[in-house]
Amino acid sequence: MKQVLHIIDDRDNTAIALADLAPGTNVTFSGPAGPQEITILDDIPFGHKVAVKPIANGEHVIKYGESIGAALQDIMPGNHVHTQNLESLRGRGDLVANDRP
Repeated sequence: MKQVLHIIDDRDNTAIALADLAPGTNVTFSGPAGPQEITILDDIPFGHKVAVKPIANGEHVIKYGESIGAALQDIMPGNHVHTQNLESLRGRGDLVANDRP
């Protein structure tokens, strides 16, 4: 079976789409706990992020094992993770530097 999601680091709660993915598509991917399956909930363009774990509003979004921002709303596995539901935390002088995971 062709791999369509790629997780970079075991701490990631997002994966990278290796193909365009349509809502309703069931995908299996290799996660830290072995093979996992999610149903895609949104259109996910090639190269974009998709949630592979539930991400609560305000929780860090993790890619490459690092926080890339905070969720602006609850994000379910299979949701597209992008500017509509992700706020960047990088370069923000109003945030405390030790608030990163």
